[in-house]
Amino acid sequence: MGLELPTDRLRIREWELSDAEAALKVYGAEEVAHWLTPEWQPVNDVDAMRSVLHAWIEAGPNLVPPAGRWAIVRESDGELVGGLSLKLLPPFEEDFELTWALRPDVWGQGYATEASQALMDWAFKQGIEEVFAVARPNNTRAIAVARRLGMEWVGETEKYYDMRLQVFRMRPA
Repeated sequence: MGLELPTDRLRIREWELSDAEAALKVYGAEEVAHWLTPEWQPVNDVDAMRSVLHAWIEAGPNLVPPAGRWAIVRESDGELVGGLSLKLLPPFEEDFELTWALRPDVWGQGYATEASQALMDWAFKQGIEEVFAVARPNNTRAIAVARRLGMEWVGETEKYYDMRLQVFRMRPA
């Protein structure tokens, strides 16, 4: 049984191959892919997205808990609106990074904050001591989400992904 986390308006759940078309609206959107880590390239079609989802699903059981990748579904209509991940940051793979990506047409509705808060709360209950979020300095939307989550700005670094990034941290209350 995979992770299922409900929030007031959303449900965080495991990815399914049948999510490929909806996921393409997130990870295939240039305005989303532009902000993702440098190793990410926009996904161009449903078959490619299905392959990405297949890789994520297959890799899941081999990740260091509580790492994973999940879909964000809107409860009111069952539509997939985005994705979340909790993964180990390169290069040392000691720090957990929280990431979020949403369809551009649902930006500004608080979904990233709501889903990320639920995932962080769950992750802390799994015993991790801190969660990081990194953002390019001009990614004002991601920085705003990190601040709304109550994450502490800890500085700027080129340690992760070989690029200059703003780093935010959250520890359990």
